[in-house]
Amino acid sequence: MYNILTLNKISKAGLSRLGDNYNVADSVENPDAVLVRSASMHDMELPSSLLAIARAGAGVNNIPLDKCTEQGIVVFNTPGANANAVKELVLSALFLSSRKIVEGIEWAKTLKDNADAAKLVEKGKSQFVGPEIKGKTLGVIGLGAIGILVANAAVSLGMNVLGYDPFISVDAAWGLSPKVKHVVSLNDIFENSDYITLHVPLTPETKGVIGKENIAKMKDGVRILNFARGDLADNEAVLTAVADGKIAKYITDFAAPELLDVENVIVTPHLGASTPESEDNCAKMAADEIKDYLENGNIKNSVTLPAVSMVRGTGTRICVIHKNVPNMISAVTTALAGANIENMQSKSRKEYAYTILDVTGDFDVAAIEAIDGVIKVRVIK
Repeated sequence: MYNILTLNKISKAGLSRLGDNYNVADSVENPDAVLVRSASMHDMELPSSLLAIARAGAGVNNIPLDKCTEQGIVVFNTPGANANAVKELVLSALFLSSRKIVEGIEWAKTLKDNADAAKLVEKGKSQFVGPEIKGKTLGVIGLGAIGILVANAAVSLGMNVLGYDPFISVDAAWGLSPKVKHVVSLNDIFENSDYITLHVPLTPETKGVIGKENIAKMKDGVRILNFARGDLADNEAVLTAVADGKIAKYITDFAAPELLDVENVIVTPHLGASTPESEDNCAKMAADEIKDYLENGNIKNSVTLPAVSMVRGTGTRICVIHKNVPNMISAVTTALAGANIENMQSKSRKEYAYTILDVTGDFDVAAIEAIDGVIKVRVIK
């Protein structure tokens, strides 16, 4: 029986995939895994029993990654599971950034109970005029699961689309419309785009990418959409540019006090993945990741360790999380000298690595655990 701790309400569509040999609750002792959405785990004491954490969503800012890696706890996320939900919200933001729809709606409310409302609307609507997006240029920064969907949809809407992603995967490239022009410099995006949308993770390199220096490179009247991470934009620089008219509209899904109730700034309350379909998809993927890891030791979509997956063979499966250092595989196989290794896979990711071995015969787990650089050893019968 596996114990699964839920820190948020997790969709039943996901939990139902775990099976009868799983005890799932929001309060369990000695959890083998945690399923979480937005709850912060940074101040949480991580129990020694914990093997994995699955975030039902893409971002993992609420999880102490370094601590987990040091303790041999695999952290999963669910990339792409909420991609369509975010794409649809971004597309709505494209229209909201062009046509003064929100402003028009708010103004129309002021005419309530006015007998001349119909006439006043006809007289006043000119103040909410805005351009069509067809034929305009959209710059997409980041061509992952969401960025590609946005780029392809914008092509279908008649936009000229520029895409920037120096780390685009082969699979992502295959899914990108051939009408999207892949540029090799962010400056190409900043200098040529009428609209810019962000779809990159928050890293030291991307933090504040929408800042004073890069805003200066943009077209006058540019419209910027941020549905990725709030800190990708320097809010002070954005507000200055909005006030000067350099940025015609800034729309973000990440609230900050200074952004609220500002003309030509629209803040949505983190609605990107807030659809029942997205919540179901994320929960299903998270549950599948946890189940496959606990039962088979397979890793897919981990943000801390490499993807390693191997079909179960005969005998016993040994899973080793270890430092990525020379002679580690030799040390592990030497420790298994009394057993027969039927199959093995090992991959590394930066400072850490993961090795799966299917063995028959006798072996001493303690001998593997004693190897310098080994972090955690699991034996799956």
